[in-house]
Amino acid sequence: MHTLLIKTVALINTLNETIFSPVDKLIELLPFSDWVIDAVVDSIHMLPFLFFIFVFIELIEYFYSDKMKKLAQYSDRVGPLAGSLAASFPQCGFSVIASTLYTKRMITKGTLLAVYLSTSDEAIPVIMSEPSKIGLVVPILLTKILIAIIAGYAIDFILDKTQKNNLTIDIEQEEPEEGCCHHHLNVKRKRDLIIHPVFHTLNVFIFIFLVTLGINYLVFLVGGEENLGQYFLHDSIFQPVITAIVGLIPNCAASVAITVMYLKGAIGFGSVISGLCSSAGLGLLVLLKKNDSLKDTLKIVFLLLFVSIFSGIILQSLFDGLIK
Repeated sequence: MHTLLIKTVALINTLNETIFSPVDKLIELLPFSDWVIDAVVDSIHMLPFLFFIFVFIELIEYFYSDKMKKLAQYSDRVGPLAGSLAASFPQCGFSVIASTLYTKRMITKGTLLAVYLSTSDEAIPVIMSEPSKIGLVVPILLTKILIAIIAGYAIDFILDKTQKNNLTIDIEQEEPEEGCCHHHLNVKRKRDLIIHPVFHTLNVFIFIFLVTLGINYLVFLVGGEENLGQYFLHDSIFQPVITAIVGLIPNCAASVAITVMYLKGAIGFGSVISGLCSSAGLGLLVLLKKNDSLKDTLKIVFLLLFVSIFSGIILQSLFDGLIK
């Protein structure tokens, strides 16, 4: 199955390269530096992959989002497990839904943290838009899910033993939740099956282009990709700390930037995990807005940041040790 997927993606990539070949030649004639041309070409080549991936995600959300939401909501003791598995699928806005459920005390703090840690925002679509990097998807997903499950159960068991007794079941109609691109998460409209992927693709494309442009410029300044890692504190325990803080930015641009830097070799595996674990997207904004207790919100942000940084440093040290 895995081999078939690789072959299929390789075939699509070959077709993509053939289609964009005339466009590449026109772009190369533009009066810009090579690092600018490369950023434009690399970003444009991702467009078809991004669009089809987002259409697929939209279809899954349209037909199965309610089931995934109920799985996290009514799973009781398996909340962190169910939440981490549901959030690992690169859907739009699951962290927003989880934050809303938590503010209504319908899920535990551990389940909420598991969702935050497991969700990858735009990371998986960005990686899959580069066929040569598709093998990175499984290690990143599995690592994040494992961290989310362990942290979720630890938080529920150690910090909030009594919180499950306070959980409620709210069967009232929910107010509309807004995700990225002003996309309504609990309102299903068939037109969004195409319209939302189009806008989402364009937004992510712009983020990818800007980040790629910046990285290419840095490569130009430092004299090659081999020096890029040192510019971003390569082999330093501070790198996972920085990426985790960047991941807290409640916008998909953060996860795009972290993922692109990893694909370009600017940061290590531990750092990309640290950044993507803390990247809860718009969920943090919803929590800050709707949670009655600011102290509780800050506690959740601290736990999210602590687990992300701790996991990133451990993985960074482990991988550096294996390489050396």
